Amino acid sequence: METQHSGLEPGLYIVAGPIGNLGDLTPRAAEILRRADVIAVEDTRVSARLLRHAGSDRPMIPYHDHSAEGVRARLVERMASESVALLSDAGTPLISDPGYKLVRDARAAGRRITTLPGPSAAIAALTLSGLPTDRFLFMGFLPAKAKARADALAEVAALRATLIFYESGPRLSDSLGAMAEGLGDRDAAVSREISKAFEETATGTLTQLSARYADAPPRGEIVVIVGPPGEAPPASAEDADAALLEAMARLPVSRAAGEVAKKLGLDRRALYARAMELKG
Repeated sequence: METQHSGLEPGLYIVAGPIGNLGDLTPRAAEILRRADVIAVEDTRVSARLLRHAGSDRPMIPYHDHSAEGVRARLVERMASESVALLSDAGTPLISDPGYKLVRDARAAGRRITTLPGPSAAIAALTLSGLPTDRFLFMGFLPAKAKARADALAEVAALRATLIFYESGPRLSDSLGAMAEGLGDRDAAVSREISKAFEETATGTLTQLSARYADAPPRGEIVVIVGPPGEAPPASAEDADAALLEAMARLPVSRAAGEVAKKLGLDRRALYARAMELKG
């Protein structure tokens, strides 16, 4: 039996839904939700509300991180002749959930893939934070266990970038404390309930924010934005000597001095003199 076409080209449509306020669903996203042959959703109860808002009566099929491989294969198969919309519970699908496998498999099968951009809590919180936005790294949720959490923070501590984390209310104060310990007491912002009636962004240092939420874990979806590290301390004489010895093993003395001067921001002539001493 041939599928009754909605006029949409067959393929995968990645649809960004609201993160709180239903008014943030774009008209284009609403149209796709009304016309797609099937809508793959994380949770049918959550998505049913959004589909009612969009005026859509299209069938839903549960698809999430724990879906069996077979569900994914069947969806990719359907994309050959039908339009399949992918919708997450909130915001942009695939952010902080491994739905990327559906896109990967659809691409491998040569299906048409298009995305309908829209809300993302990570980007929304970044705009509210007042922290540098020129370079940022999305970290998702930190691991629950202390050792794994410390390792994850140590991995990014030296990065000159603003860091974005997702967090839950009960874990928030502990996480902020761990961040202060692992990253240094940096400027940070905690945003919650973005686009909803009780939207709130609190700013301060990580230790101040950790104290603020210690006795009153907040409710709702939470995003933590942590500013980049401060200026690095000037290089010590030991640092300079180690860098010179390493460079001199590869380069003539004058070029070694020039390379280290540029790397550490030190005076080239002084480094050249020191290099001659080390060589002697």
